[in-house]
Amino acid sequence: MTLIDDLTTLLGPAHVLTGGDMDRHARDWTGAYPGEPVAVVRPGDTAQVADCVTLAARHGVPVVPVSGNTGLVGGTYTKGGLMISLERMNRIRDLNPAARTATVEAGVILSALHDAAAAQGLYFPLWFGARGSAMIGGVLSTNAGGSNVLRYGSTRSLCLGLEVVLADGRVLNLMSALHKDNSGYALRDLFIGAEGTLGIITAAVMKLVPAPRAHATATLALGNLADATVLLNRLQEASGGLVEAFEFMPASYSRRLAQVRPDLGLPFGEVPEVTILTELGATSPALCETREDGSVPLTDLLETTVAGLMDEGLITDAIVAQSEAQRGAMWARREAAAEITFARRPFVDTDIAVPLDRAADFLTEIHKRLQAVEQAHEPMTVAHLGDGNLHFTAFPVDGSKATYDRVITMIEDVVATLGGSFSAEHGVGLSKRPSMARRKDGVALDVMRAVKAALDPAGVMNPGKVIPAKDSDAS
Repeated sequence: MTLIDDLTTLLGPAHVLTGGDMDRHARDWTGAYPGEPVAVVRPGDTAQVADCVTLAARHGVPVVPVSGNTGLVGGTYTKGGLMISLERMNRIRDLNPAARTATVEAGVILSALHDAAAAQGLYFPLWFGARGSAMIGGVLSTNAGGSNVLRYGSTRSLCLGLEVVLADGRVLNLMSALHKDNSGYALRDLFIGAEGTLGIITAAVMKLVPAPRAHATATLALGNLADATVLLNRLQEASGGLVEAFEFMPASYSRRLAQVRPDLGLPFGEVPEVTILTELGATSPALCETREDGSVPLTDLLETTVAGLMDEGLITDAIVAQSEAQRGAMWARREAAAEITFARRPFVDTDIAVPLDRAADFLTEIHKRLQAVEQAHEPMTVAHLGDGNLHFTAFPVDGSKATYDRVITMIEDVVATLGGSFSAEHGVGLSKRPSMARRKDGVALDVMRAVKAALDPAGVMNPGKVIPAKDSDAS
């Protein structure tokens, strides 16, 4: 029997996709990595995932897990591999309000977990634009970040336990809800961020937090980026650490937003050099209960703090949201980032991290270097500034590989001098493997290869991703 025959017997014909039925899985969100899988299977439970992996191994076919397929780095590309879609594994197995945990399968869409938690007065604090399609398995596999990392941490910080199907078909049960477990190696953390190269995540125990009962949101104008770190620290001090988001949109971003999405508008009459979107969240009645005059103490706190900082000259202009509609409009401008980036080509898109006080240094230096070699260079940045994650994009004159390599290497050079990382939250996949070869510590790469060889000796789990070959030429 062929692999397709065996899979059809196992899952039924409705859940073994071939030909044109594979299109929505085989092509990623960017469209840059159109794959050619041998088939796409849709198992309904962990046992079926394990059986699919076992069958693929028996036929000598590699496997590539796919969730919401919202990745940006080619992490689900395959030519001749078996794609295992977790979309049918979309059950919330348990939601425990007392322990503030949710036990979920890998195919649970992020927004569905948001809704289920909200129904219990709780919140799953992983928030980004693709929350309506991204799935838990994918966000764990890439250690996704988003707008709330500043307060709650990335996906790894929100996970207590995992269930993983290994390359040999065995199921690794790490489904603990413990906050402390000092019993040997932290195996859970090996699989988070591994992008399916060590095993397929099928379920997880995730942390929940009390849902904020009030938000206070503001769009602020600053004269320069160096003041932003001072602003963040002052807001944290004034609020007692309640800042959930601190997003940076420079003038280049605002101008691009006006071109691509004029319907969203701009907050200020004149485009400032630095626009900051910040949001506080609180749960205590003292800050959240609406007064008789309709005011909310948390909003008053933000307004008072902002007013004082304007008197000091740290902030040049400000708008504090007075309604959910105004708050939504502020966030819509920020969450249009991917749309307005990919609307123009060619581009060199990066996902870097620098120390919190070095963002201005990075932008100053990279602009200077790019202008020296590319007169038509036009950069655009948007950033989760509170955790040092910058999405820096350059739009070069031509889309040649030589130009791309020159620009990306230049960006990496500046990042390295500042003690930063070339990869912050999108994962490595295919697109950043050359960067791994150039920039990752050699001993760290050897350790990664050893772990990969131990868990996947035949190299069948999402092959060719994340780890560069030993003899890679970094290109």
